[in-house]
Amino acid sequence: MPTLLLLNGPNLNLLGTREPGVYGATTLADVEAQALATAQRLGFGLEAFQSNHEGALIDKIHEAGRRHKTGEIAGVVFNPGAFTHTSVALFDAISGVKPLPVIEIHISNVHAREAFRHHSYISPAAAGIVVGFGTDGYTLAIEGLVRKIAATG
Repeated sequence: MPTLLLLNGPNLNLLGTREPGVYGATTLADVEAQALATAQRLGFGLEAFQSNHEGALIDKIHEAGRRHKTGEIAGVVFNPGAFTHTSVALFDAISGVKPLPVIEIHISNVHAREAFRHHSYISPAAAGIVVGFGTDGYTLAIEGLVRKIAATG
């Protein structure tokens, strides 16, 4: 069974307790369970990984690129958190593993928040972007990723 990789960046381990007015009460474990159910419904497995460390996320992207070549990993859904607005290194990592499709996701509508959140270094390398749908955005991102995978055969 092909597998999708769910990556979550810094502070997403605090989902459910960090700024619930912005991010809601859903925990990261809840998000991962929802994502697994969505992936399985669509015929995919799911691996989930969260890190507060940029290098660990880069390593996972590189690993996913290698595993994509062998057919193990079909695509990635990635919430880079605050690294969205700061990390050229993550942009380079995603660009370096093409044609592996990566969907960028954000729980909140980053464009309706502080000005520094309006720019993403990740978006130009992403195959698609989902923002502002709360944790339901993970389901939308997985569904969109699967459609992209099917379209590219």
